[in-house]
Amino acid sequence: MTIETQAPRATGPDFGITPSQTIGPFFAYALTPRAYGGPELATEQVAGDGVEGERIRIEGVVYDGDGVPVGDAMIEIWQADAQGRFNAAGNAGFTGFGRAEVTAEGAFHFDTIRPGAVAGSDGSFQAPHLSVSVFARGILVRLATRIYLSDEPTNAEDPVLALVPADRRDTLIAQRDDGGIFRFDIRLQGESETVFFEA
Repeated sequence: MTIETQAPRATGPDFGITPSQTIGPFFAYALTPRAYGGPELATEQVAGDGVEGERIRIEGVVYDGDGVPVGDAMIEIWQADAQGRFNAAGNAGFTGFGRAEVTAEGAFHFDTIRPGAVAGSDGSFQAPHLSVSVFARGILVRLATRIYLSDEPTNAEDPVLALVPADRRDTLIAQRDDGGIFRFDIRLQGESETVFFEA
């Protein structure tokens, strides 16, 4: 097994900047251990039985710029509980954090609860949302985005969503289908590319 590391940077007048190297290595058996039969530290189950709040399921597919499913991505979510609290003490069964390794067809899902509105640093409230990180081959820095829910009336007042051009906001909104499942596809590039934020 070859492990690439970043070469040390030399300093002084006779040395230039060394070329950047591929980041890594990533130990898949720790991050996405399902294929290796290892224990999972985080899964698609964000809220266990008995956790207060409306149960929701989010399903989607990760696509590349050509509309081809990406079969080696990993998706992480982080969210508040139904009262808008992160890391709420006494909320047994709610982790607030989930991780999904996509299928060969790029599909992922999360079983959780509808998050509550979260207070921003200025005291205003953000609409209920889930923070998302996307990792995949060729992505050197995680991509950060959000999932808003289509049936949430406070989306119109969300200060972060308001920063996104109106014609791109739909790339951040999971649509509820007839079965009550929210559909949220992630498009890494191309037409209808998901809006990603600097994090």
